[in-house]
Amino acid sequence: MRQFYETYAGNAKVSALLTQLTWTNHLLILSKSKSEEEREFYILLTIKERYSSRELERQIDSGVFERTMLSHKKVSSLVSQLPSNITSAFKDTYVLDFLNLPEGHTETDLCCGLVKSFKDFVLEFGKDFAFVGEEYRLSVGNNDYFIDLLFYHRELRCLVAFELKIDDFKSEYLGKLNFYLEALDRDVKKQHENPSVGVILCKSKDKDVVEYALSRNMSASLIAEYKTKLIDKRILKRKLDEFYQLNFEANK
Repeated sequence: MRQFYETYAGNAKVSALLTQLTWTNHLLILSKSKSEEEREFYILLTIKERYSSRELERQIDSGVFERTMLSHKKVSSLVSQLPSNITSAFKDTYVLDFLNLPEGHTETDLCCGLVKSFKDFVLEFGKDFAFVGEEYRLSVGNNDYFIDLLFYHRELRCLVAFELKIDDFKSEYLGKLNFYLEALDRDVKKQHENPSVGVILCKSKDKDVVEYALSRNMSASLIAEYKTKLIDKRILKRKLDEFYQLNFEANK
C-alpha cells in the first residue's frame, strides 16, 4: 500500500483524487486489483459513480475493468458524431446475475426483473440513468407503440430507449428502434436535450452482423449483450492478457 501511494505522490491530480475515497474502498481496490492501470481505473470509477464499498466490490467481482478493456463497442455513424463521452456511458456487455433469470426466460421476465431490481440495475448500468418508464407508450398516427424501458441520462442530457431481446441480435431489430427514436425526438424530447439514444440489449451478438447493420444506420444506436451469470474473472483476465500481447506485437 505504501508503495502504491509513493508511486502516485508526484502526480498531483491522482493524489488529490485519492482523498475522495473511503478507507474501505482504498483497501478493496488495493487488495483486488492486479495492476496500476486497474487500480487507477477503479479509483476514477468509484469517485465518478460514488460507490459504497458493497457496490465497488460487486463491480470489481463482475470484472468491470476487464470488460471495459475488452469492449468492442460498435456504434452507428450518428453516435460517433455526438459528444465523445457517449460511448463511455454504455457497456459492450452487461452482467445481470442479480435477476436470477431461468434458462428459458422471456422478454417480459427480463423487463420485469430489471424494473423490480432497479437498484442493482442502476449499479450495473451507471448512476446517471434516471428511470422514465416501462412499456413507455408512443402514439404515432392512429397507432400506439411501446418502448420496453425508457431512461434519461443526466450527463448526456438525452433520453435512452432500451429494447430487450432474449435471442441473438438481428439486423431487423434496428428498424423498430429507429422508429422509436424518431418518435421520441419529435414528440417527447425537450428542446434543450440532445438526440435520443437507443440500445438493443440482446442475449448475444455476432460482431460482423452488428458492424454491417450499424454501418449505414443514421440513428444514435448501440448494440449490447447481457449475461445472466457473473463471467469467470480468470477467463476475463486471460482474454485481457491475450489482448495486451496482440497489441504489443502489433506495435513492435
